[in-house]
Amino acid sequence: MTGPESEGSQVRRAVCPGSFDPITNGHLDIIARASRLYDEVYVAVMINQSKKGLFEIDERIELIRQVTAEYANVRVEAFHGLLVDFCKQRDIPAIVKGLRAVSDFDYELQMAQMNIGLTGVETLFVPTNPTYSFLSSSLVKEVAAWGGDVSHLVPAPVLEALNARLRKG
Repeated sequence: MTGPESEGSQVRRAVCPGSFDPITNGHLDIIARASRLYDEVYVAVMINQSKKGLFEIDERIELIRQVTAEYANVRVEAFHGLLVDFCKQRDIPAIVKGLRAVSDFDYELQMAQMNIGLTGVETLFVPTNPTYSFLSSSLVKEVAAWGGDVSHLVPAPVLEALNARLRKG
């Protein structure tokens, strides 16, 4: 069946992309909110060979799977290359991005316009919960490296992994 009658049965998919090194409570908030709006939400963990992360891609994926386990409609996968190609391969018409500040919007708007121009994939901007408006993975890593308490900024499994990694290093 085609046309408006079949639209109700179509699976609504979206992707939440990022490096997630590590995933924070801010990321988790956006993923949780997207999971309430879409039937399937992919968390796409970006592979960037030129950047050495604190956590390997497989470790990030495992941590994200642990902290999103309560959301049955969330899938976690790595991706390399253009996000729009990831979307096309999985029939994902929407990218969900959290915005912390106006400075995020300037960059993300350019990306959104490029993505829709390349393949027609839409970008939806979700304002970050004010509790997490300052939060970034980089900031979490820096504070944790200096021995600061980040327990309120990351899920418990991430805190445990972060502390273990930093004690090694």
